[in-house]
Amino acid sequence: MFNKFIKRSRKASKTDGQEAACETSGTRNSVLVLTSKVTVNNASQSISGGSTVTYAQQLCGDAVSFAPTNCIIEALPLLKDVPAADRDNLFLQKLQICCFLFDFSDSSKAIREKEIKRQTLGELVDFIQLGLGKMSETMQEKLIRMISVNIFRSLPPSFYHNTLANNTDPEEDDPYLDPSWPHLQIVYELLLRYIVSSDIDSKVAKRYINNSFVIKLLDLFDSEDPREREFLKTILHRIYGKFMVHRPYIRKAINNIFYRYIFETERHCGISELLEILGSIINGFALPMKEEHKLFLVRALIPLHKPKSISLYHQQLLYCIVQFVEKDYKLADTVIRGLLKYWPVTNCQKEILFLGELEEVLEATKSAEFQRCMVPLFRQIGRSLSSSHFQVAERALFFWNNAQIVSLISENRNVIFPIVFEALEKNIGGHWNKAIHGLSSNVQRMFIDMDNELFQDCQRQYLEKEAMVQELDKQRALMWRKLEAVATQATADDMVIVN
Repeated sequence: MFNKFIKRSRKASKTDGQEAACETSGTRNSVLVLTSKVTVNNASQSISGGSTVTYAQQLCGDAVSFAPTNCIIEALPLLKDVPAADRDNLFLQKLQICCFLFDFSDSSKAIREKEIKRQTLGELVDFIQLGLGKMSETMQEKLIRMISVNIFRSLPPSFYHNTLANNTDPEEDDPYLDPSWPHLQIVYELLLRYIVSSDIDSKVAKRYINNSFVIKLLDLFDSEDPREREFLKTILHRIYGKFMVHRPYIRKAINNIFYRYIFETERHCGISELLEILGSIINGFALPMKEEHKLFLVRALIPLHKPKSISLYHQQLLYCIVQFVEKDYKLADTVIRGLLKYWPVTNCQKEILFLGELEEVLEATKSAEFQRCMVPLFRQIGRSLSSSHFQVAERALFFWNNAQIVSLISENRNVIFPIVFEALEKNIGGHWNKAIHGLSSNVQRMFIDMDNELFQDCQRQYLEKEAMVQELDKQRALMWRKLEAVATQATADDMVIVN
């Protein structure tokens, strides 16, 4: 069966002695035999310049056309130099040229052909941007197919996806730069100009910018090249804005990427860019907020605090979280309890990020929501205050520099002050860092100014507790001495002296 398939493929790929290089993935698609005025000079068979060469090329499905190594692609006339009646056909012929792919890992190969393709892509960008002609449905279909052939590809395996590279830090290494970017950039620019063009009817365009196209576009966010991810971010945002029919699908697809990242791989290059897109989307949510959006917060955004590499996207995640709280202040309790659920135990740098995020959320929190979560919240802040890592303790003490948070604490000081009093006393009495000692003293004086009577009461309770602890320690030490004495006496009685 496999041999029959190969024979059929070979028959379909030859036309007039010329063999087009096509690869198909999955099923065998139909091969279209097109006649083009592109001049192809074969090294083994000379063809006079300007003659018409018929060749097989596959422009649909998942086909990819690779330029034959022994062929030379000649440039076509400029679109602006031909009559308007001939522009459509010339446009399609130029798309055929741009469907050929080249090996950019070797810069010495096909230099002239690569330059022709680059110039052709640039001309197509100008054609759409300047509105030199109205694009028919056929032209739009072929354009999207050409773009798909160029950008939808298997990404190279990421160095950080290797299980042996868990101890590496992507922030410390230079980013990977795709050698084919000089052409990819123009293809992405062409797609962007097509999407934002006012001459393109969105009802027609959505036939080609469909769900399949969007999901493949989202897969490319795992590219290691930051330039490509930046273009993808802009394009996906424009698609979301122009094609309302795709909005639920895009949100769901992004959710699925997050779920896979959080609960399976914990490796993805484009989380920060996707969160940046979502930040803009969340900003446009209508009120009252849909239950679907609240579930997205609980099931995707809050669990994104779990992975170790949160520092790579924390700034964008923080913006999304704060947007939710500002949109609906009742979500503050949900967010704060979610942060406490994923609070780091041994990762001090991650804990500093959490404390900074907590401060941002508390600034947008109303008094009623604050009261629902203040007890578990300040128990955790008390543990951070007692941290031997001075940056963690310092970040927690900075909460008292925020007027909004101080106002919330003052309203509920009868509950909060007894929780953090012990941590402040221990910092003043014995923390190794002088800066922490001074900041703790300042916070304690602030509490005295708020309510001196409450401070005295908390201090009395703290001294009583310390005295009780010391008494228990003495009793424990005395009990151990008694046990040692009993054990020593029993050993002496059981000893047998042998002469």
